[in-house]
Amino acid sequence: NTIEFAGALHATVVKQVRLKNPSNNTLAYTALLVGRDAGDFSLPKGSTFTVPAMKQGSVNVEFTIRFLHPAEAVLLLISNKVDGLNGATLTFSLKSEVKSIEPLGMIRCRSPCYEL
Repeated sequence: NTIEFAGALHATVVKQVRLKNPSNNTLAYTALLVGRDAGDFSLPKGSTFTVPAMKQGSVNVEFTIRFLHPAEAVLLLISNKVDGLNGATLTFSLKSEVKSIEPLGMIRCRSPCYEL
């Protein structure tokens, strides 16, 4: 599964990964970001979360688009034992794309184009 972070240059994009727990036991996960640009992604609500029995849980992933080149990383969701039950380890590919470039400001200056 690929999660795309698309937006304007210097924009912060937040994506939410939701997990459903169909079992009768609580699942706990630790989220890790690995890969070439993993340092550019963050987990603002922390790296551990739980998914109650028969409910949904989520983890937020945040990315600020700082460069024109696409950033890539992998989100690993590693299950921790709760009530003697382990969930599956999940992986998601994270990719960024610059959709537009908005100027932060403008500077006007006058200069001759050519002088002898």
